[in-house]
Amino acid sequence: MNRFFKNAAVLAALFLVVLAAPAQAQVETTAKQAIIVDVETGVILFEKNATERMPTSSMSKVMTTYMLFEELKRERLKMNDRILVSEKAWRMGGSKMFIHVNDRVKVEDLVRGIVIQSGNDATVAVAEGLAGTEEAFAEAMTARARELGMKNTNLRNASGWPDPDHYSTAHDLAILAHRIIADFPEYYHYFAERDFTYNKIKQQNRDPLLGRVPGADGLKTGHTEAAGYGLMGSAIRDGHRVILVINGLESEKARVEESVRLLEWAFRNFDRQPLVKEGETVDLAPVWLGRTPDVPLVVKENLDVVVPRARRSEVRMSVSYDSPLSAPIKKGTEVGKLKIDIPQQTPIEVALLTGADVPRLGFFGRAKNRARYLLFNQAD
Repeated sequence: MNRFFKNAAVLAALFLVVLAAPAQAQVETTAKQAIIVDVETGVILFEKNATERMPTSSMSKVMTTYMLFEELKRERLKMNDRILVSEKAWRMGGSKMFIHVNDRVKVEDLVRGIVIQSGNDATVAVAEGLAGTEEAFAEAMTARARELGMKNTNLRNASGWPDPDHYSTAHDLAILAHRIIADFPEYYHYFAERDFTYNKIKQQNRDPLLGRVPGADGLKTGHTEAAGYGLMGSAIRDGHRVILVINGLESEKARVEESVRLLEWAFRNFDRQPLVKEGETVDLAPVWLGRTPDVPLVVKENLDVVVPRARRSEVRMSVSYDSPLSAPIKKGTEVGKLKIDIPQQTPIEVALLTGADVPRLGFFGRAKNRARYLLFNQAD
């Protein structure tokens, strides 16, 4: 477990593994699907039908934005570049940025048109600008989503426009939210902007968490008749980030109330607790025939856990390894496991590494140690 998922490729896999271990704390929701995840540890604080396929409506646009941000980061595109608006993009119904056919719109304006105004027109313009057609872009979106670990996601268009074969899960959208926050910190701030004016039309950010939940800074709402009202949201307090995905709510009012209530519940009921620091000695393992009688056992990285606040005192740690260890020993060798038992969670296991080199004793030292062991059943 790394602080804020430093290695995106490795930690995407870690995120999937830990997502199988929900905390199962006591809370209910009227949402049909929901998940709350602590970002730093990957622990699920709450889930309800999180792997159930569901229409994603405009929450799909976060994947479109991810694809666009990748192009910007790879410098295949610049914020000042302009994209031609097709008639198809201009004719899109639903929420709009109000771009005009044959206009050439700056990429940065399109970013804001998607994440702030939820413009279907802006989304299709980006899809066509990057892949030629929206259909080709949707295929690329699905392929990239699978690479990110979103195994139950299939996208048929860029905007989330209703389609029976266009779906994802709350679990998968939580992965996407984590990845866009972790992979594009230089662009993530757009999700927190409160309003955007284009063609003299000012629109407010549709995210109901902004201004209501301290630390809230994105991501995206969604609504269609088939999907109900949904939200991908995130907030950070004192370096502690939580991701929320809910869907299937009956009204905009219910979406506001549930999203605010669930995020506040998560921050109120769970603490992030540092257990062991990188390189800190967890135990001293006896060494057989070594120049020192023991070797420190350490963990590779800082180990933090998320614990139900009322049960912090119940966290337990135990170590396991074959004792004694035989010299010579090289620093950094994995020799055992540290197990952490946390209330309401699947136990966590972390590799224990040797914290120092231990050379083997010379011939006479080994002979003396063996003789001492034979005579007194003990070794130096």
